[in-house]
Amino acid sequence: MMYVGIKKPFGIVVAGHGSRDPDGVQEFEQLVALVKQRAPQQLVTHGYLEFASPTIDQAIQAQLNAGAQQVVMVPTVLLAASHAKNDMPSELLGFAKSHPDIDFHFGAPLGLHPLLLQVMQERIIAAEAQSPNTVRRDDTCLVLVGRGTTDPDANGEVAKFARMLEEGMGFGTAFVCYSGTAKPLVADGLRAATQLGYARLIVVPFFLFDGVLVKRIYAATDAIQEREPTLEMLKAGYLGVHPYVADVLIARAQEAVEGRADMNCALCKYRVQIVGFEAQVGEPQRAHHLKVRGLLEKTATPIEATPDFAAYEPHPIEAESFRIIAAGRDWSSFPVAHLTILQRLVHTSGDFNTVDDIYFSAGAVETGIRALLRCKLIVTDVTMVQTGLKRALLEQLGIETWCGVHDNESFLMAATQGITRSAAGIRRAWEKFGNDIVLSIGDAPTAIMEATRLIREHGWRPQLVIGLPVGFVGTCEAKDDLKRCLQVPRITNSGTRGGSPWAASVVNGLMIDAVNQLASAPTA
Repeated sequence: MMYVGIKKPFGIVVAGHGSRDPDGVQEFEQLVALVKQRAPQQLVTHGYLEFASPTIDQAIQAQLNAGAQQVVMVPTVLLAASHAKNDMPSELLGFAKSHPDIDFHFGAPLGLHPLLLQVMQERIIAAEAQSPNTVRRDDTCLVLVGRGTTDPDANGEVAKFARMLEEGMGFGTAFVCYSGTAKPLVADGLRAATQLGYARLIVVPFFLFDGVLVKRIYAATDAIQEREPTLEMLKAGYLGVHPYVADVLIARAQEAVEGRADMNCALCKYRVQIVGFEAQVGEPQRAHHLKVRGLLEKTATPIEATPDFAAYEPHPIEAESFRIIAAGRDWSSFPVAHLTILQRLVHTSGDFNTVDDIYFSAGAVETGIRALLRCKLIVTDVTMVQTGLKRALLEQLGIETWCGVHDNESFLMAATQGITRSAAGIRRAWEKFGNDIVLSIGDAPTAIMEATRLIREHGWRPQLVIGLPVGFVGTCEAKDDLKRCLQVPRITNSGTRGGSPWAASVVNGLMIDAVNQLASAPTA
């Protein structure tokens, strides 16, 4: 039945994520065609956030070119995570600022709509029909696989959707896992679900369209089935192109125009303090997708190449300082790979003798550069190290930073376990991020001692540990202990000198070398 909720015409921009997989792009465009069919009085355009074309800004411009005076963008994503909260709204805000005479609205994600539950019910029943066996629902485990994000609110919505299907359809239990970012991941989740003792597993991708991730979910299911041949595993369809999905999208557009585009602000990590995410309250709304916007079209139609990374350009005064530093002593005895860091430490300390006490484990610089480019996360013991990092380089390389010293959980952990807040922050980094970090310590010897303890006793393996605290109580002992910690690459020094600016300078040197290496790399 065609959707009839539209009260007056307005332009609808159907905003999709985009995919490298042509199957996903094709299905999205089929849904757009269905929206046009079910809302014939509306001007409907579509655009993609990443990879595919047309891009979202082109879709909005098409509305303006057609004379639309009221435009609503509907994020064609299931849940309110970073794409719906940051990337897509930022596209619309740019047009709103430059076209104040046009009414722009932003719709809520499709979310946990009752119609989507009905679509998923259809997919599950169709999967059950594939089997010649009759298995009671209460002897069946439903495995719902979400996308997985860094937003706990969005991940929690997947669990809620699974619970509603479990109770509504009478499954013995529902198990939730994720295709990335959140845990458990698909393979781990499927293995765990097979151990629950149910006769049948039904694996359901909680996705709108086909794509790389859906194919991986099905492949992981096949791999587990080979290992568990006596357990029946059925693969249900994702939501896909369905009249109800189109109707929900049109309903979200109507709600936005009427001022009823509700998201769950009560548990939004950008608006309120959520346990473990306190530092993201009030984080500015900014896009993270610009480098891959329309990427596939650019790849298919080569244009004059513009390098993604320009070499580091210091301020003229900074450049003159480093000319003086380069000429100020004989650097020939130092490895070339160490020079950027060493000279920046001289610049920070104002002392040429600083470099005589610096210790590099074998390959530490090269490993650190690779880690910054791969892991893209720097953990610091105090905020002074964090604020000493060059913002422009962090943004150019897409690197995030984290410091837990002032978080409430660190206060609680320090008080209850008798450790310093800096040590508590290091312990939380081990719990939150695992091995894929660069750790830079510039203030607290206790942070080094906690890091080396976790490395030796619990198998923690940060990609690089930089330990340069300053002080007289435990400082020399902590740095000597780090030197002896053979399990990880490390950069430290001897004696009492150091401090947060030193630790930040080492990371800045690594980032400068990383940028320069990328800028000088040959383009394909």
